[in-house]
Amino acid sequence: MGKAVFVASGKGGVGKTSLVAGVAACLASMRFRVLCVDSDVGLRNLDIPLGMTDVTALDLGDVLRRDAALRDAAVEHPDIPGLFLLAAPPMLSAEETAVLPALITYAAGRFDFCIVDCPAGLGETVRAAAKVGAMGMIVATPDRTSLRDAEAAARLFESLGPKNQDLRLILSRARPSLMARGDAPNADDAIDAVGIPLLGVVPEDERVISSSNRGEPLVLMRTDGAAAAYLRIARRIAGERVALAPEFLK
Repeated sequence: MGKAVFVASGKGGVGKTSLVAGVAACLASMRFRVLCVDSDVGLRNLDIPLGMTDVTALDLGDVLRRDAALRDAAVEHPDIPGLFLLAAPPMLSAEETAVLPALITYAAGRFDFCIVDCPAGLGETVRAAAKVGAMGMIVATPDRTSLRDAEAAARLFESLGPKNQDLRLILSRARPSLMARGDAPNADDAIDAVGIPLLGVVPEDERVISSSNRGEPLVLMRTDGAAAAYLRIARRIAGERVALAPEFLK
């Protein structure tokens, strides 16, 4: 049985989808079979940082309606063996959303990791994923508004999820210099604000944007910056003990 992981954020623009793409690619490079589920209905964009634009003919809605089997709708990455994408549909009905937890559970039984990229906010899609996710990653930037939203998300997911659900915080788009000066919350401040353990810190890295615009997964091009942070997070998800990057330990 694999692990179902939902990735959520209280607000948009925190780098959640880039994180999903990067971590999933790293897990696949570690020889795990990984399914990425884009559940951001109507605003699908996980295919862009994965470099899989226009390669999917079927989507999540087709599987939930049983118009297509998961094995047919999930498309394998052309350059990263073991990495699969199930694209988001234009819309989902309430009945289809209600079936999402069962699909996630089914997918987790057929992949080592089923990673669900949820829409920003606390809507019905993310609530459905949170009901069955063995792990939840809440992504926030190191600013107090984002951390407040992340804290609200954490409390909601604690009430929705399985008893032993592992909720973790990821700080994204972090700037070590601001943290060191006290102009932005540091890792300890963020943990205190959100109330869940820290899984990783991803630095601000302009190459995340440039690689996405080129349709080239960042982890295939770089081994430093955000790419290195994605690998650290992937290794922790896989059960390894990995320290934070030195710049965030100060």
